[in-house]
Formats: sequence, C-alpha cells, structure tokens
Amino acid sequence: MRFSVNRDVLSEAVSFAVKLLPQRTTLPILSGVLIETTDAGLRLSSFDYEVSSQTEIDADVDEEGTILVSGRLLADIASRLPNAPVNFTTDDNKILVTCGSANFTLLSMPVEEYPTVPQVEGPTGLVPGEEFATSVAQVAVAASRDDVTPVITGVQLEVNDNSLGMVATDRYRVAVRAIDWDGSDITSDEPLTALVPARTLQEVGKTFGHNGNISISFAHKDDRELVSFSVDRKTVTSLLIKGSFPPVRRLFPENVDNYAVINTSELIEAVRRVSLVLEREAALRFSFSIDGLTMEAVGSEQAQASESVDALLTGEDIVLSLKPSFLIDGLNAVRSEFVRFSFTKSENTNKPGPMLITSQSSKDQPGADSYKYLLQPNLLLR
Repeated sequence: MRFSVNRDVLSEAVSFAVKLLPQRTTLPILSGVLIETTDAGLRLSSFDYEVSSQTEIDADVDEEGTILVSGRLLADIASRLPNAPVNFTTDDNKILVTCGSANFTLLSMPVEEYPTVPQVEGPTGLVPGEEFATSVAQVAVAASRDDVTPVITGVQLEVNDNSLGMVATDRYRVAVRAIDWDGSDITSDEPLTALVPARTLQEVGKTFGHNGNISISFAHKDDRELVSFSVDRKTVTSLLIKGSFPPVRRLFPENVDNYAVINTSELIEAVRRVSLVLEREAALRFSFSIDGLTMEAVGSEQAQASESVDALLTGEDIVLSLKPSFLIDGLNAVRSEFVRFSFTKSENTNKPGPMLITSQSSKDQPGADSYKYLLQPNLLLR
C-alpha cells in the first residue's frame, strides 16, 4: 500500500475517527484506525462495537490496500507534522510515514481481526445542523451520568410528522426540545424512537453542527438497533440503548398561572455567588414575592449568604429549595435574555411541585423555541 495525502486533511480525518473511541479498552485492536483505499482516495474508520466513525478524504493512491494503525498515536503524529505532503508506505507489518524531514515507523495491527464497521440503511430524515447541535446541548445536560441505570444515560429521539423531539432525564430533572425534521423517506404510522447515548449525541452535535443539514438514519440489523448521523463524507453510527425510556413527558403541565420572569444572566451570577458557602449537594432557598426573588444559603457555621434580584411575579408568593448546579444547567440552556419560572402544584399542599423553566424573549413575551426544563429537588420518578 502506498499513498500521499495533504497533512491538514489527514490530521482532521484521523482526529474525527478517534474522537469517539474510549480512552481505555480491553481489546487493543479496537484502538486502531482502519485506512482503506477507495476510488476517490482513502476511507478512515474506527469502531468499538458500540460507536463507529467513518470519513472519506482525497489522496493520491499509488498502490491499493488496507492498513490498521494505532488511532491516537497516528492522530498525535499527524497533528505535529511539518507543512508538507504526507507519504505512507507499507513494508510487511510496518508502516512508514514520511513528511518533509520527519520519518516515523509504525507497527501495523492485524486487519483480519478488526470488526466489520456497520453500515446503516434504513428510514432517513434531515435536520438543520446548527439547530440540532443547539438542541442536543440543551437537552443532553439533563441525562444521567450514572451507568447503574443505562436507560436514562441516553437522549430519546422521537420522530413525529415534521418534527424531531429530544428528551432526557436523570430523575431529578427533565429537558425536552423539538426541531424541524424532513423525513419524506419515512412512511411508518408509528412514532419512530431511538435512545442514543448522550455522550455520543453531544459529540455528533459539536462535530456536525456547522456543516449544513445532518442526515439521520435508523436500522434494525441482526438484533442490533442502530442510528447513523451523516454530513458530507463523514458518518457516525451508534448502537442504541436497550430498554423503555420513562414516560416523562406526562410530567409537564399544560398551563401554569403562577410564574416569575427574571433576567437570566443576573440570576446565574447571583446563584453562583450565593452558593459559594454551600456544602456539596446542598440546596439554595428561593423566596419569590411581589418584591422580587431572594436567595438564601446556609452553609457551615462560619458562612451564610443571601442576595436579592428583580423578579416579576404573577400569582402567589412561593418558597422552594433547588440544587444550584441543576438550576444553572437549565438557565445556561435557555439561551434567552429573560427566563420564566412556572410553579406547578403537587398533591401535597405543603410541598411545591416541579418548577418549569422556559425561555422568555422579554419581560412580557415568551420565547419562540420549544425548549422546556423541569426541575425539582425531590425525585420526579420513583
């Protein structure tokens, strides 16, 4: 095998291929990047049985072939090569890499032991890249990071008519958002759902968010349910999480008459200041009244804090306690100048229900997007 490729093109392609690989793996073969020659140049692939990345790039191929090489090592080398064409040549089980005056000899890995990279051929739709990336960032923050319950470590994608919905929860909060979906290829009468690992979806959003429309495909193959995301000559596939996602949409209220509108950035800064004295995992006390919002933190015996900010309250006064880190996650995700806190009621009259956070474009004008973030210090789901 022998080929020559642009340094920057190679570096970007290898970086993309290894981005989703685990830092540590029990199977060293899965740390490799598979490089194959094609009619147009090269195809670079990585796969760890759960997530795959594949990209095609232009290259001058003198001798066809396939090689498997340590992905992260190649990525480190490619990112530091001098500004010159990169030449690859194979010699038995060695790979010779030359670029200007730099020379590397890498040990090739056994290609025959590498798993077949999945190809997803199924119902396909298109979503706007930037809107997809924004929505993923807003929703995925609410996904659980505890692998003990895998089903809530993912983001549920829900295809309905002309929209793609996203839902995530860690049982203390729920985030939802919907974006436009062009799915003319999908003819199923049943809603199409896919539970995608949140980390994978976040990387897809960051990587593909500025590349126009993203093509999303779903497939059921050999008892494996897969989803793929493609832009131009790049594709990421992911094995879906098995299990039933909890019916959290039913927790969202239809209408709430008791709410407060607050400047988002002012509130974030105030919450950060007051929570400095809190013990880890402790909650802040929020008191809403006609005079505004007062936050109180009782930390150790040596430190307490309080601060007030302007808030426009509609309805009754209310006092509730919220975990500051969860609150800030929701406030950062809103991405509007003002934020609306809607206060729901619970069956227990002495205990407030979940608080709904939505965007607010001005003090008296709700935001135009569909983002919703439901938060409560007690478990939403048992």
